[in-house]
Amino acid sequence: MYSAIARNKRNTVFIIILFLAIITGLGWLANAVYGNGGYGILILTIVVASGYALLQYFMAGRQAVAMSGGIRINSKAEHPRLWNIVENLSITTGTPMPAIYVISDPAPNAFATGRDPEHAIVAATTGLLEIMNDSELEGVMAHELGHVRNYDIRLSMVVFGLVVAVGFISDMFLRMAFFGRNKNNNGNPVVMVFGLVAMVVAPLVASMVQLAVSRQREYLADATSALTTRHPDALASALAKLETYGRPMQKQNSSMAHLWISNPLKPGMMAKLFSTHPPIEERIERLHTMGRKF
Repeated sequence: MYSAIARNKRNTVFIIILFLAIITGLGWLANAVYGNGGYGILILTIVVASGYALLQYFMAGRQAVAMSGGIRINSKAEHPRLWNIVENLSITTGTPMPAIYVISDPAPNAFATGRDPEHAIVAATTGLLEIMNDSELEGVMAHELGHVRNYDIRLSMVVFGLVVAVGFISDMFLRMAFFGRNKNNNGNPVVMVFGLVAMVVAPLVASMVQLAVSRQREYLADATSALTTRHPDALASALAKLETYGRPMQKQNSSMAHLWISNPLKPGMMAKLFSTHPPIEERIERLHTMGRKF
């Protein structure tokens, strides 16, 4: 557990460096294609991206909740069942009580976010609360608190913010290519073509990094939930229900898909290929294997 936490902290630094390198590369290419001999576009891109990354570090958690339409639960009286489960798990694990949000959506799902355990947020949809019994809901929320304890939330939040940044910058430069006018656009067609290809590929690279990070984090959070509750079959049962009753979220955003316990996007061949989650069948099998060892 502690080695996973330390690894996540190191990965956070590595991911930030990797994404800043991608953004710097985009800025250099844009400067080569659209610049007038100076480095204005490159410098501006680095400054804006760095400022955005810093802002996301403090604001991405709230942004994710706002994008999902979550409403904060301020007292036990509003949702006593969910509140009690999260509170008991927090006491059991010695984790600070996170802010709790409920999302009005029939799709059963949940996520955790925030920059550290002291500023954590957990959220559950109304659809999840309707179909889960107490032990299953406890397993799901223990999974989300596992993300908090393992510092997955910090890593996921940084990835979320930087994927958005790469997509925004690439889109802006592509629009400049097709709608902007610059005397250098025809000066070096090789650089221009290479730059345009890189601007299309960069968001895909960012998404692949997002996938690689997210899939392993889900397995670890499942294991953390099983160790916390000592009832891995309950989480396995919850995942089976998510598979059976699963439906896409009403408010979908691919940049935060990796935050949810179950893929919130519409099913399809491309969605499966670029899924931020490992197959639920594999997760269930791992949990049953753990259960047989308890």
